[in-house]
Amino acid sequence: MFKKLAKYVKEYKKSAILTPIFVILEVVMEVIIPLLMAKIIDVGIQNGDVKYIVEVGGLLIVSAILSLTFGMLSGRFAAKASAGYAKNLRKEMFHKVQDYSFENIDKFSTSSLVTRMTTDVTNVQMAFQMIIRILVRGPIMLIFALLMVISISAKLSLIFFVAIPVLGGILFYIARKAHPNFERVFKKYDKLNRVVQENVSAIRVVKAYVREEHEEEKFKEVNGEVYDNFKKAEKIIAFNGPVMQFTIYTCIILISWIGSQLIVGGEMGTGELSSIITYAWQILSSLMMLSFVFVMIIMAQSSAERILEVIEEEPTIKDKEEPIKEVKDGSIKFENVSFRYGDEEDKDNFALRDINLEIKEGETIGIIGGTGSSKSTLVQLIPRLYDVTKGTIKIGGIDVRDYDIESLRDEVAMVLQKNVLFSGTIAENLRWGKKNADQEELEEACKLAQADGFIKEFPSKYDTVLDQGGTNVSGGQKQRICIARAILKRPKILILDDSTSAVDTKTDALIRKAFREKIPNTTKIIIAQRVSSIEDADKIIVLNEGKIDGIGTSEELLKINEIYREVYESQTKGGDEDAE
Repeated sequence: MFKKLAKYVKEYKKSAILTPIFVILEVVMEVIIPLLMAKIIDVGIQNGDVKYIVEVGGLLIVSAILSLTFGMLSGRFAAKASAGYAKNLRKEMFHKVQDYSFENIDKFSTSSLVTRMTTDVTNVQMAFQMIIRILVRGPIMLIFALLMVISISAKLSLIFFVAIPVLGGILFYIARKAHPNFERVFKKYDKLNRVVQENVSAIRVVKAYVREEHEEEKFKEVNGEVYDNFKKAEKIIAFNGPVMQFTIYTCIILISWIGSQLIVGGEMGTGELSSIITYAWQILSSLMMLSFVFVMIIMAQSSAERILEVIEEEPTIKDKEEPIKEVKDGSIKFENVSFRYGDEEDKDNFALRDINLEIKEGETIGIIGGTGSSKSTLVQLIPRLYDVTKGTIKIGGIDVRDYDIESLRDEVAMVLQKNVLFSGTIAENLRWGKKNADQEELEEACKLAQADGFIKEFPSKYDTVLDQGGTNVSGGQKQRICIARAILKRPKILILDDSTSAVDTKTDALIRKAFREKIPNTTKIIIAQRVSSIEDADKIIVLNEGKIDGIGTSEELLKINEIYREVYESQTKGGDEDAE
């Protein structure tokens, strides 16, 4: 798993390689220092040789300075490599999400993707830094220090050969028990982020309905679940510290007791015992560091799995090897189209079934139907936001699956049911439709969408800064900006998915009039709940439970289609009563 993610070190590979090299040099210097100290005590001090003390003392100081320098360099390169690694992981995940189809996106919640790109990447970053630094330092220090102890006293080294396997077994047990708990923790993090995101984005609704107490209770519940799962994991990890401390002090006591007897017996010098005690601290502190790294790796393992899920998720919609890059015209043809969402358990549960439909270039098509009749699903198949389950959709006489996805979507402008504006100016939002559009083009598109008037009423006009989500403009204004953004693309097909619901009927009529006069060759598909929004369409499609219930003009459907007639009469009757 970590091996799969290691390739994202990329341009920071040099720093990742230099880190363990400097760590090893630092360890060598640290291992030499106790040996030099022992020489000073057992030779220099015992023999009263001042010259020897000065010479060896000078080497000791140089070793300490070099150890400090190598430590600083290893820390610097480790920080650079790990930060770069995290940057590349986030970049790869973000780019991968951009390639997802709607079906892929449906598999991950927004909050889950945010958690994976932030908390999970940070966990993996920390683990990576520890792997290239501490995971190298620990074993090297342990081996070098153990070899020094063996060279001084093979008898005392036996203590470590008993302690190390015991600690290794305990660490393995802790790791096995803790990992499942951390897996649950990060799933709860997704839920926590979802609750926070929903609350913050819908804070106006919360306040309007006085539901602060309900939201606080919801947050308290999920926050408590995160706490409980973390507590279970940390309880297991908590055994690590006391066990390590107990082992260290037990080893030091045994070394001191046996070593003192060896000194009395003349088998060991005082300086040698002091160096062995220092080496004992180095050996056991290495084990402490390794145990800390293992804890971090346990946490990062769950995060790494979640990151890989995003990176290894294959887009369900891809280009063919030699896709067609030019859309001939805006004609559309549905041939025996059926569609089922990918995560449906019931494989016979089709959202759309047996759709046959032909739309000529430049026609205005209205779509009406009850909630859940799959109106949005139908139009989302046109630019391949989803792929059909059965049948074929053709644009310009060519199967949409044969087109280059980018070229196809450039010719199909879609204003989704949920209008989305981004932080930035109105002009910047409009240029999502055409990034190099000049001011004249912006104004022309906004005039078609009946947005130019209210935009110019703002003090900064087209340079007015929109808050996140466009909260500082009304619903109707937001819809008109989104329509203008779509028009700016000059597409061959324009789809409005219930995108004029927040504008008044007069403005709605002006928008449709502008469409007829200014973009007559663009195929226009309008999903609406208001009959008045589609009454003058060339064709109206009535959808019912995923099937076409009727096709025709408004006059024709009033005669032959019961659903359309009921909707029409209920709305016109209401209008008549209001007029009275």
